[in-house]
Amino acid sequence: MQLDSVRILDLSRLLPGPYATQLLADAGADVVKVEDTEAGDYARHTPPMTERDVGALFDSVNRGKRSIALDLKSGAGRAAFYRLVEEADVVFEQFRPGVAERLEIDYETLAEHNEDLVYCSLSGYGQTGPYAERAGHDLNYVGVAGLLDMTREDEAMAPQIPGYQIGDLGGGLFAAFSIVGGLLSRELGNGGEYVDVAMTDVVASFSQAIAHGALTGDDPRPGETALTGEFPWYDVYETADGRYVTLAALEPKFWTAFCEEVDREELIDAHGTDDPAELAAVREELEALFASRSRDAWLADLSDETMTGPVCTPAEAVEHPQLEARGLIERPDDAPPRVGFPATGTNVPEHRDESVPAHGEHTDELLAEVGYDESERADLRETGAVR
Repeated sequence: MQLDSVRILDLSRLLPGPYATQLLADAGADVVKVEDTEAGDYARHTPPMTERDVGALFDSVNRGKRSIALDLKSGAGRAAFYRLVEEADVVFEQFRPGVAERLEIDYETLAEHNEDLVYCSLSGYGQTGPYAERAGHDLNYVGVAGLLDMTREDEAMAPQIPGYQIGDLGGGLFAAFSIVGGLLSRELGNGGEYVDVAMTDVVASFSQAIAHGALTGDDPRPGETALTGEFPWYDVYETADGRYVTLAALEPKFWTAFCEEVDREELIDAHGTDDPAELAAVREELEALFASRSRDAWLADLSDETMTGPVCTPAEAVEHPQLEARGLIERPDDAPPRVGFPATGTNVPEHRDESVPAHGEHTDELLAEVGYDESERADLRETGAVR
């Protein structure tokens, strides 16, 4: 997973796009943040701020990247961008549909400068359809995709806002996958290509476990499917200290192991029943059982075969020994801690650049790399085409 020779021109900002390119930067890609000459990426200035006096979100998803500040509305700024495109492998943008065309940096235009270019567009609803130009954020996307409806125990409750931005992050992850897939396709002799990724589409694709019912007229309802609380052996239970544990004993062998360990062998045969009264009785029994002890007391005694676990707060999660053992939580000496690259392997880079680029920090460096001499760079800066 060494992407050292791959250069990505990243026109995205805030979370979805930068998360995608952070994954690629962590894998070794040369990610160039192409920012405007005014504010740049809004996340730079979004609280909370780190000790590096930059927004914590920006710090988290822009490490090891380079920044060039260009005015793409100016002819000189676009000309400089075209020069960068000639030497790039990927262009990645997160504008609303139509903006890239107005700026003259759409795929068709850029392919004239680099026919082998992989170009990825990431947007809320995609480049086509009645919602294509509709403004939105993560909450809108998960609402349209059907996920938000399923975040509650039953229809008597209001939908709950997910704790993480599933559309933003899922969309970013799929964009990274699409970029790597496009690069591989190019290496296999298929040339450059254009990919249109919609965050709403990605969230909808996460519905595989209930999609069949939705597609065949049996609309899945919250709390009434196997993985949303229909069964007491796959649910969340409150403990004596007001904390929670998860129980996910879908398979009979794990349910049997659980029942034996908590001395409730009489519940073993209930597994798989669809009788409402029996299900309610089992759930009531489990609620009383878990409420008798603290979360940590339960976790200390239940074995690995019981399909149980803690409901961690975010602060507990980043301190959890499992994540620590995997090396996911990175605490470099010269940078704020972060959640790192979520994979290990024989060829995954272990040492990463933890610096975050200042706005336009690498403008001169990058322009020089594509042939602009010192005098030309000074002229561009004087006219405001670059920063």
